[in-house]
Amino acid sequence: MNKVKQLWKDNRQLVLFIVLMSVCRSAIADWYTVPTGSMQPTIKEGDRIVVDKMAYDLRVPFTQISLATTGEPERGEIVVFESKAADKRLIKRVIGLPGDKISLSHEVLFINGKALDYSLVTSDQRELIATENLNGLSHSIRIEKYASDQLSSFETVTVPEGHYLVMGDNRRNSADSRVYGFVPRDELKGKATRVAFSLDDENHYLPREERFFTNLYLD
Repeated sequence: MNKVKQLWKDNRQLVLFIVLMSVCRSAIADWYTVPTGSMQPTIKEGDRIVVDKMAYDLRVPFTQISLATTGEPERGEIVVFESKAADKRLIKRVIGLPGDKISLSHEVLFINGKALDYSLVTSDQRELIATENLNGLSHSIRIEKYASDQLSSFETVTVPEGHYLVMGDNRRNSADSRVYGFVPRDELKGKATRVAFSLDDENHYLPREERFFTNLYLD
């Protein structure tokens, strides 16, 4: 027993630090490693994304139990969620809120009957990059020209209460609500805010210096 007490005395600061860090990552803020390119060009493979876990709910640490609602997702926000349908954690952009009527026609989104505004950024033989204005929040989308266009259109759907329609910015290469359906609110883990840092797997996992702590939202 004396050895245990001495061990605690010698290491209590370290133990308390580890506990506090674990609580912080569970309920306040964390980072998420992005393994796929479904959110390109906004998020690259290898990005470590800062996630605000208090953006929508205050939760009991290490659980999904919500003590209080702190906010609601807005169109254009990037959310991290634990998808039961996909059986994995995903990161996508909120397109449709509860009650919205959403359709997609040849890459052009319609929300409640109104087409979004788009402006071309670059286009070559491989891809098209455009800016999409999602109710005042602009962001870039990528269209890979030689990818299948099966995800390029869908008929009008109404987002159910307590759910969201989400899509990846890499529009022809994203398994999102077009594949897995609407996202229940209780699956949301938080709001993605910044790139903490990024490792380039095509360059010996060296850091991408230009992506250190960059904002995920265009000014």
